[in-house]
Amino acid sequence: MARVKGGNVSKNRRRKVLKQAKGYFGSKHRLYKTAQEQLFHSGAYAYRDRKQNKRNFRKLWITRINAACRMNDISYSKFINGLEKAGITINRKMLSEIAINDPASFTKLVETSKDALNGKVSKPKEEKTTEVKKEVKETKKEDLSTKTLAELKALAKDAGVKGYSSMKKEELLENLK
Repeated sequence: MARVKGGNVSKNRRRKVLKQAKGYFGSKHRLYKTAQEQLFHSGAYAYRDRKQNKRNFRKLWITRINAACRMNDISYSKFINGLEKAGITINRKMLSEIAINDPASFTKLVETSKDALNGKVSKPKEEKTTEVKKEVKETKKEDLSTKTLAELKALAKDAGVKGYSSMKKEELLENLK
């Protein structure tokens, strides 16, 4: 039987690895074996750090919010608790942006939070999800089946069904009944 060398395939594979390792220090971009080893490590670091990046940004946002809160004589934890009691749901990224770019409106949020902690703020308006659910129950099953997928998705969104955007028509009908 003839000998199979596979020269082109091996050469292309090595070339691809060396191309990915461009810019690495020393032999890590010149020698195939060390380049491949470094690429394995680089991939692992990149995967790990994509997760850590999210944590680091959340820490940064919380630090910024806390600094702005301290300027308004309230702690971060009390501020967040007050916002929850007031029924205000703003994520930390947006809160930090408001704290940096618009201190006046952040001060209003702090005042709202303080009022909620003191019990001065009334409960937020009831969500329309209960009304929509009642409306859907009142609607006959035949009426729902005649609706288009877009109309069903709109009803599911109003009713607070999670994951409605990826559901098929049959799944939406089951969830809305």
